[in-house]
Parts: sequence; C-alpha cells; structure tokens
Amino acid sequence: MSERDDEVRARACLTAVAGPGNTWLADLLAEHGAAPVWAALARGQDPPITDTVDIEADPEARPAMERTWKRWRTRAERVDPDGLLGDSAEMGVRFVAPGDPEWPGRLDGLDPGPYGLWVRGGGDLRNLCLRSVALVGARAATSYGEHVASEMAYSLGEHSVITVSGGAYGIDGAAHRAAHAVGATVVVLACGLDVDYPRGHAALFADVSRRGVLVSERPLGATPRARDFLVRNRLIAALTPGTVVIEAGRRSGALNTATHATSMGRAVMAVPGPVTSALSVGCHQLVRDHGALCVTGAADVLEYLGGDAGPEPSGPVRVETVLSPETERVLAAVPRTGAGTASIALECGGDLEGTMRALGVLAAAGLVERCTAGWRPTRT
Repeated sequence: MSERDDEVRARACLTAVAGPGNTWLADLLAEHGAAPVWAALARGQDPPITDTVDIEADPEARPAMERTWKRWRTRAERVDPDGLLGDSAEMGVRFVAPGDPEWPGRLDGLDPGPYGLWVRGGGDLRNLCLRSVALVGARAATSYGEHVASEMAYSLGEHSVITVSGGAYGIDGAAHRAAHAVGATVVVLACGLDVDYPRGHAALFADVSRRGVLVSERPLGATPRARDFLVRNRLIAALTPGTVVIEAGRRSGALNTATHATSMGRAVMAVPGPVTSALSVGCHQLVRDHGALCVTGAADVLEYLGGDAGPEPSGPVRVETVLSPETERVLAAVPRTGAGTASIALECGGDLEGTMRALGVLAAAGLVERCTAGWRPTRT
C-alpha cells in the first residue's frame, strides 16, 4: 500500500472517531499527516506533539486534550478500516480525501477543513460545485418562501448552476426538488449517508443520488447531533461562491451559514419578504446590518456572482488524464452493463480500496459513471 493510500485510509478512519471541525485534529493533520495520527490512536499511543497549542499559556489545554485523545483512542479500538471502507463501497458510498480528483478546491481554504468527505451519488462532487450556489432557509418555511426557493433553484438549474443545500424540510427541500427536476443538486448532510434524516426526505435523497450527490463528513451509521448541523453549515458555505438566504427567522440556522460565507469572503445574498413575517426578519437583518445583497430571483443571483460562478458549460466535463497501469486495469474491468465495486475489484485482481480510488479517478476524468448496478463506462 502506498503512502497516499495510507493517508487516505487514515483520514477515513478518523471520521469515525472524531467529530467534524475539531481544530486540534486539523492542526495535527496539518503538521504530521493523517497516517501517523491514526497509527498513534490505533496503537494506544500518546498524540504527536503540535506547535499550535501553547500548553504553558493555557494550563487547561493539556487535560482537555488528554480527555479528548482518550475518547478518540477508545473509539479507534472499535474501528475496522477494511470494514469501514468495504461496507461503504457496498452501499455506493465513496470516500474523497484532499488531493483526490473529486475533491472540491474551494474547501482548501476552510479552517478547520474536513478530514475527508463521504460521497454518494452518480455526480462528480468537484465538477458539480464548480458552478454552484447555496440556497438555504427556514425549516418551517411559508408557502411564499418555498415558492421563491423552487423558482430560483429551477431557473439557476436552467443556467447550469447547481443548488447546494442541507436536505432539511422547508426551503432546503423545495430547492433540492426543483434543482433535481431540471438537472442535479448537492445535499450536504450532518449524518451518515445511510441515515435518512429527515426521514421524510428518504425518497428525495434516493432521487437526488441518481444525478447529483449526497455529502457528509460523518461515516455510515452516524446519527445527527445538534452541533453537527452548525458544523455542517460551514461546508455548505465553503462549497459555493455564494449563499442565498431565502427565508430565515432571527435565530435561524441559515444565518449561521451566511456568517460562515462572510468569514470566507463569499457573496451573501438575501431574499426580501413581508415586513410582517417573522420568517423574513433574518433576511432583512442581513441586508440592513451585514451588507447582504438583496435578490429577488435567479437573474439577480447570476448578476451578482458574475464570473465567480464560472462559464456556463456546454456539456459534461471531460478531463484528459494519464492513467496508471492499475487504473487502466480497473477501467478495462468495468462492464458496459455495470457492476459493483467488489465485482470490479475481483475482475481486475485488485483490492477493494485501490479499486474504489481508481474508480474515483476514472469518474473525475469522465470515463465511468454511476448506474443502478454500480459503475459503467460513460456513454458517449
């Protein structure tokens, strides 16, 4: 197994022991890499030394770090790396790490960034996010808010702009449905991709996965906690050049997404609503006090984003790629009728993890695509 494979494998395992957005773990990964950090956890060793935490200046830091490391070490004892990646692959879930072809470049500036992303669906995450907008808002949305979300997402989709949102009831759901009706959409979840949350959106998530993707920082089986939604919001903001808040109360989670977008220098837009509506107070506050751009439809969004949204593509993105011999063997083993990852690995004589990574490279190059059977060569 190569150093790169060890690094990616370690990052996948770390998602199973540490919650997303932990700044100390992000510092450890930046200084030492994931493989040494995971090895220390798995072997019951002490954590690597980091220069970013001044123990002398903060006496409480050491005991807090020791408690955290002990908790992670206990969880690491229960992690089976082969089982984690194998079970994910069998459910059509792949792991995308920084530096992979499918990794969205906009995430490189996020601090703390994801250890990696679990992705499910037939779309390519990086390509989908190249020309995208986040549409967010209240769960208990009004009919006005859902109408605006649907119209905006559909019109943006007609201009090849992908809607990114959080899969919740209300504004998120309306935006995802409209975007899916005209193309694809990206759903960012706060739970494992085998956990339908909210449960009422199970059918929507299944539909979305045919052309778009579901994304999470958490592995299979992880159920959402209150904090996870706020941490997830930073990912929604980071994946896109701009965030539109369609409807939001004074303390809406959508305002948290807008705050993350502002901190990263991304455009923040808000839709005006009735002055009598409590669910428009947050939008009006963004415009009045925080310099958000007032938008009333997709045309405004496209105008404000300008070149940041990227040129409108004329067709599927194809990447010229020099394939390694191993990746070529995987490509040759993909049948036209489609097959699952395990079957392709058996056919090409490779291991499951290497086959998963090769399929990710091939998908990013536009040479294979998702299908109901698993993977098939891209139809031209």
